[in-house]
Amino acid sequence: MKCPAPLFDGINYLERTPKPINEQNLKKDYEFAHAFIYSYRGSDATFNAYRREIERLLHWSWLIAGKSLSELNRVDMENYIEFCQKPPQDWIGNKQVNRFVDVAGERVVNPAWRPFVVTQSKAAHRKGEKLDPKHYQLSQKALQAIFAVCSSFFNYLIQEGYTEKNPILQIRQKNKFIRKQQTTQVIRRLSELQWAYVIETAEQLAIAVPERHERTLFMINALYGMYLRISELAASPRWEPQMGHFKQDADGNWWFTTVGKGNKERMISVSDAMLKALSRYRRFLGLSNFPALGETTPLLSNTRSGRALGGVRFLRSEVQFCFDETIERLKKDGFQDDAEQLMAATVHWLRHTGISDDVKHRPREHVRDDAGHGSGAITDKYIDVELRARHRSAKNKAIKPEWLDDLIPEKSEN
Repeated sequence: MKCPAPLFDGINYLERTPKPINEQNLKKDYEFAHAFIYSYRGSDATFNAYRREIERLLHWSWLIAGKSLSELNRVDMENYIEFCQKPPQDWIGNKQVNRFVDVAGERVVNPAWRPFVVTQSKAAHRKGEKLDPKHYQLSQKALQAIFAVCSSFFNYLIQEGYTEKNPILQIRQKNKFIRKQQTTQVIRRLSELQWAYVIETAEQLAIAVPERHERTLFMINALYGMYLRISELAASPRWEPQMGHFKQDADGNWWFTTVGKGNKERMISVSDAMLKALSRYRRFLGLSNFPALGETTPLLSNTRSGRALGGVRFLRSEVQFCFDETIERLKKDGFQDDAEQLMAATVHWLRHTGISDDVKHRPREHVRDDAGHGSGAITDKYIDVELRARHRSAKNKAIKPEWLDDLIPEKSEN
């Protein structure tokens, strides 16, 4: 089965007016889908997620089911979800690529693009394991996204009078697709030893190559110390982190303002240690210890141009370099298991680690607000006992009461 072509370009190229579709019965589908996706252009992550799900749905509806969106019913949507769980191999790519590329000043379809992409763990990638479309597997998180985005889309179509029903809501047994999690999900975080090695490695790199890694050290401090997401450090059309976003209140306390998921602004309390890290970074940049009120200096800037750094890919690569150096140090010092576990770590683990460490001694509500969690239930996930400590406490628990051995004499061997 031939792979379909992409339908929607990126935020900066998706015009307000949709491109014309020749097939009359599909024209309305495309126009409503375009308007729905375009409405989420305020957030890169949300836009990309909604574009991905709606694009897949349109391709399946038109090419596989042979129907327009207004004709889809419950059975169709169940078939669609099963299709997403095992799509044709021609629809599966082995890496993320842009949907469209620039050719002679025009945006044209990228032939390497695929609606689905097979992924692998970082550890597997480091070991040189090859990606194979046959190994594609839709995660539970991805399944949940299909239900959430498609349901929201059909509600939009109902409001616009294009359809009268939401076939996603008509699926009665969603649990045959989405597994219920009975146990608390394990938070992916660094161990105490791994974090100690990471921050020490970052400090060593900053001393050895300050023109590059003083910035890396500050980033790692901010990701851990203020629970920032990497996207909250990168400049974007909707938000550019600046030094002036560190502010002191009337009581002399420092706060950092950021814009996170859902385009929500929040204030984060700045610890003395984080303030010390900020001062060090500013001195390296030739600035005063603390930002002036309203200072517009970019928080992270290009070392050559001085412009604000945009795009999370570069920032991730800088932190990953520190991770890689840490892995080698752990191996050299004999901590092979910790080194191998760190191979799977992502930048987001620093946020998780900071929250997990702080929730042990800070009020849950304070951590919740600094982290930007929508509810205390999310923060509660970080209130856990380390797995090693949990297993250690269970290691010697008995099955049979010890005093029972004293009452029942051992059988003699014949």
